[in-house]
Amino acid sequence: MAVPRTDLLLMVFAAPHRNEHVMSALRLATAVLERGASLQIWTCGDATGLTWAGHGDSKPRNITDWERDYPSTAALAAGLLADHPGRLHWYVCRACSDDRGVADQIPQVRRKSPFRFVDHVRAADKTLSLGVC
Repeated sequence: MAVPRTDLLLMVFAAPHRNEHVMSALRLATAVLERGASLQIWTCGDATGLTWAGHGDSKPRNITDWERDYPSTAALAAGLLADHPGRLHWYVCRACSDDRGVADQIPQVRRKSPFRFVDHVRAADKTLSLGVC
């Protein structure tokens, strides 16, 4: 299956909750898509857990704000994908997700061999990397 041509490939290698890389990636993705550009997101390392199906739709409840529902990162990703069909494509590294026990991804996300990563780089006009594996 050919990788769709996109304006930007955003590579997210950051571990969730370690720093602000993940929030920066989600904000950047939203801004890029709101401008009408097309985007691929490739997650590797611990970032493959962002779209793990086991998260469900909500984060655990916040004891200081019990009534408020906070969406999980998987729900945020699913919402972005639903809002931008054909312009947003989300991929996770198969080897990294298998290694971390998060092979079960939300249905909108495609797991790809790390050996196919170069195809994604070639299909993007620009690339940006956040974090390290």
